[in-house]
Amino acid sequence: MRKIIETILLIKYLILVALLLIPSLSDAAPANFRQAKKIANKLHQQSDQSFYCGCDISRKGKKLVPDFASCGYQVRKQLKRASRIEWEHIVPAWEFGHQRQCWKDGRRKNCTRSDEVFKQMEGDLHNLVAAVGEVNGDRSNYRFSQWNGQATQYGQCDMVIDFKGRKAQPPAARRGDIARVYFYFVKQYQLKLSSSQKKLFTAWDRLDPVTTAECQRDQRISKAQGNANPFVVRQCKALAKPEALAP
Repeated sequence: MRKIIETILLIKYLILVALLLIPSLSDAAPANFRQAKKIANKLHQQSDQSFYCGCDISRKGKKLVPDFASCGYQVRKQLKRASRIEWEHIVPAWEFGHQRQCWKDGRRKNCTRSDEVFKQMEGDLHNLVAAVGEVNGDRSNYRFSQWNGQATQYGQCDMVIDFKGRKAQPPAARRGDIARVYFYFVKQYQLKLSSSQKKLFTAWDRLDPVTTAECQRDQRISKAQGNANPFVVRQCKALAKPEALAP
């Protein structure tokens, strides 16, 4: 019965996003990163977990905090920052900002002041995920990569940061999510990827397909922001078929 209900909800969702797959964002979209963080906080569901480490998240007033015991997280160095949830850019502002003239003229501060497209990119909800603050800080603007690194820095969290190599290896269960956000940025904002990035993300997209949770997240963002991620929707259509949900 639960699978049937999920199928019905996904079908309704796909009908909705058919009206939302437009090249520009609606007036409902956040105007900047500050607004986006407030909206993302409101969209957060009790069942949602931190993106990289899978920690349960609870509310303390207006703040979101991770439950270390639920995911076996161990603080690497920064307890204060690890004790809060932050909104992480999957595609870092540094990466898409460097492809815009405003960054060359005055870096991020100038972009947030003078470039409307940059502000839209910085506040795009599809690109924001709830992450343990310490992991968000450690990842910095490093590019995602895969090199069979051993995940020992954060306890049972499968995130690996190579500080010397300035690269990050995400958990296998999040690699497809990351790939689909990058592909969305290519389509929505003409983000340029290297040939190695294209090859890596294509493999991640294939090896780590969407889950019902990813489809539901896209649905919430679609309603709040006015557009869907077509690279998520495409796979959600297959997931919505009864045979795909059969045990």
